[in-house]
Amino acid sequence: MITHILLQQYWWCVASLVGALFVFLLFVQGGQSLIYSLVKTPEERNSLLAMLGHKWGLTYTTLVLFGGAMFAAFPLYYSTSFGGAYWLWISILFLFVIQAVSYEYRSKPANFLGQKTYDCFLFLNGFFGVLLLGVAVGMFFTGGAFTMGKMNITQIGQPVISSWTNDWHGLEAILNPFNLLLGAVLVFLTRTLALLYVMQQSDNEELRKRAKGMLLYYSLLFVVLFVGLLVYLYTLTGYAVDPANGSITPVAHKYVANLYQLPVLGILLLVGVLVVLAGIAATLVYKRDKVFWWVSAGAVLAVWSLLLSAGLNNTAYFSSTIEPQHSLTLYNSSSSEYTLTAMAVVSLLVPFVLLYIAYVWRALDKKKPVAPVEY
Repeated sequence: MITHILLQQYWWCVASLVGALFVFLLFVQGGQSLIYSLVKTPEERNSLLAMLGHKWGLTYTTLVLFGGAMFAAFPLYYSTSFGGAYWLWISILFLFVIQAVSYEYRSKPANFLGQKTYDCFLFLNGFFGVLLLGVAVGMFFTGGAFTMGKMNITQIGQPVISSWTNDWHGLEAILNPFNLLLGAVLVFLTRTLALLYVMQQSDNEELRKRAKGMLLYYSLLFVVLFVGLLVYLYTLTGYAVDPANGSITPVAHKYVANLYQLPVLGILLLVGVLVVLAGIAATLVYKRDKVFWWVSAGAVLAVWSLLLSAGLNNTAYFSSTIEPQHSLTLYNSSSSEYTLTAMAVVSLLVPFVLLYIAYVWRALDKKKPVAPVEY
């Protein structure tokens, strides 16, 4: 029998998977962050950005799909996070807007800002955009400074359910060590994926050799930081919710408990990590240059496991650091059973969206990217 609780868990699984796919597609940003270190000439920079420029639209498609799923399935999270931590999200939005503008205008004649300015914009998006996204995702585990009162909707003058309690509105999350560590892990993961992508796609032998030389450095940093992130995560105190009465209590090592109480999470994480490590080792030790898809698949599985762990097994996925009883859970933040049921039918279209992304990707790979002209 399909119940409201089952639908809530189903939609958390769907949204988490789309979020994991979005993290994989951030390899475009990872490549942009290497334009001052990987490439040595303007021609190589143009060639690199031509390869990446074909894919940045797919990242936006997946981001919109993730945002739409969260908005429809868990509207209270959407309003609390985007409406409360708006300075953090506005910063992320700005960094992504300048990416779109840069790819559109960097190579056009009579460009009054010049290519160097737009290249700088792409670097800022590739580094700080990914870092701040990691900070925002980290709040799934560390929470935010908000209060919630559903009865506030009855107040005619100010029907606001959730309110942020400081003037930083999300920027304070940047100072949280866990959030920053997660952001750094994403930065080096996306750079690792970008280097593997260059090694697989580029016809420039020198560029490929340079990418392979940098892979050891960035992949090692990623692995070390990721291990540190897991240790940090599994020592955190999480918040458990009682589905019967909605009471929320702190639980030491909650995310460790999620692993052995839901073994599939541990299996996904273990398989994902092993595939990533095997792919990197195959490149560095056995001289394999075509492992981008294997490592990407492993990264998706590992990220999916972490996102699932944030909300499943009666876990508060967005805790309030002001009043823990106001924390958001799958039960108190989701849409109605009717809405989730209707959306479950619509979700049957998600595979078609993913197939569309795969089709576009394949079509773009068949078309040789043309490096933009230097003006």
